[in-house]
Amino acid sequence: MSARRPSMVDSRGRHTPDADGAIAPGSESPAGSRFASPITARRMALMQEPVLVLNATYEPINVTAVRRAMVLMLKGVAQAEELHNAEVHSATHSHRVPSVIRLLAYRHIPQQSRALSRKNILLRDRNTCQFCGRIFPSSELTLDHVVPRSRGGRSSWENLVACCYRCNNSKGDRTPEEAGIKLARKPRPFTLHTSRQLMRLIGHRDERWRKYLFY
Repeated sequence: MSARRPSMVDSRGRHTPDADGAIAPGSESPAGSRFASPITARRMALMQEPVLVLNATYEPINVTAVRRAMVLMLKGVAQAEELHNAEVHSATHSHRVPSVIRLLAYRHIPQQSRALSRKNILLRDRNTCQFCGRIFPSSELTLDHVVPRSRGGRSSWENLVACCYRCNNSKGDRTPEEAGIKLARKPRPFTLHTSRQLMRLIGHRDERWRKYLFY
């Protein structure tokens, strides 16, 4: 059965909407995030905005969220190459939000599929519900088993898709055909090639990326 309100926690027991570990069957965002105030919701959406990650050699290697990018910068692992106009504020400091960051040490990237995780499935599906076609913040998306687990459906790249809660509840423990809905596209593994295609697509939305994407 497709999970309707699954959850995922880190090693400290906290809900993590962009956890990058191995997938548990179905996962979702922090409890109660759908009921946040408008200001909090805007801040959460900003922290989930995509950031282009460059290797030390300026080669694009990844897309991450603003939150993760700022952690890497604060740890001294990466530096900002391009900045948004927006800022985030802590108790004592204000920080410009990065659009492009570069790792300070070279990282070898093996030519293989990425780890199966909620974060990577949402990235592959561009934060778009694969049934209604609407774009949502990560906090408003869950994962759906195309073939329900009760029918032998696996937790795999080919059987997991991003899905909004409304479509997830509507589909229930049925296949898309049984529910009378269609998939936007056939789910596939998220390879490095797929990742670079997505970088270019997202780059059309942010001109700061374009000079790094070899158009």
